Amino acid sequence: MRSIDSVETVGVVGAGTMGSGIAQVSATEGYDVVVRDVEEAFLEDGRETAAASLDRFVDRGDLTREEADDVLDRIHWTTALDRLADADLVVEAIVEDMDVKREVFGDLDVVTDDDVVLATNTSTLSITSIAAATDRPELVVGIHFMNPVPVMDGVEVVVGERTDEASVALAHAFSEALGKETWEADDRPGFVSNRILMPWINEGVRAYDEGVATKEDIDRGMKLGTNVPMGPLELADHIGLDVCLNATETLHAELGDRYTPAYLLRRKVEAGDLGKKTGRGFYEYD
Repeated sequence: MRSIDSVETVGVVGAGTMGSGIAQVSATEGYDVVVRDVEEAFLEDGRETAAASLDRFVDRGDLTREEADDVLDRIHWTTALDRLADADLVVEAIVEDMDVKREVFGDLDVVTDDDVVLATNTSTLSITSIAAATDRPELVVGIHFMNPVPVMDGVEVVVGERTDEASVALAHAFSEALGKETWEADDRPGFVSNRILMPWINEGVRAYDEGVATKEDIDRGMKLGTNVPMGPLELADHIGLDVCLNATETLHAELGDRYTPAYLLRRKVEAGDLGKKTGRGFYEYD
């Protein structure tokens, strides 16, 4: 199995918010990156997302224009899965659907070299089940980045039933090479982050729906009372209400009634009010 010193090319499957962010931070640290998605339109959206993020770093003085351009030049965008054949490490960041992920990992198992670690960015799904779609379950590990990837410092490393120690060590080392700090979790529903975060958001939605306080005061109370940068409703809008609902439904199915999604959360998603990405969630956005 390859060590962190042998990782030169990083493959990323999925060009959405998480995938483009993973590609950006990897390229920023000098890795060559190949991003694969199924449609050119998705790739173009990912490219624009990465470019806009880098522009903000330039505006703040964290990068020069030349450095930002070099980062973009190190990211290659493709719809061809076989372009990942030369990757030394692959991180999957696609939709939170077990069947789709298992299909992708089965394909990656064929396309990549036998000693390449295959990581998933899943926030709630079983690493062990995803790994079972491959002939290398010992080389499948969770590398769960926080959103937005270029800004957030933390990465959750998740250990599946068959994940070996070397793969876990590589996951920590790679994350740290990107300037992140890591923590480790067993392969249980929601791991550490979402097992605790999603009921916090869910209860914030319930409190608002039941008239405990205004949405502004719920968020203000949590920020001032617990020293978090965002309250639960603001954070839900930032993550995406559909993402929060999907994660909560997964936890509900695995862990029972204490994770029952709040009525208002489901109603917002059904209405298409998904947060910042649609311009309306619990708050309105330009």
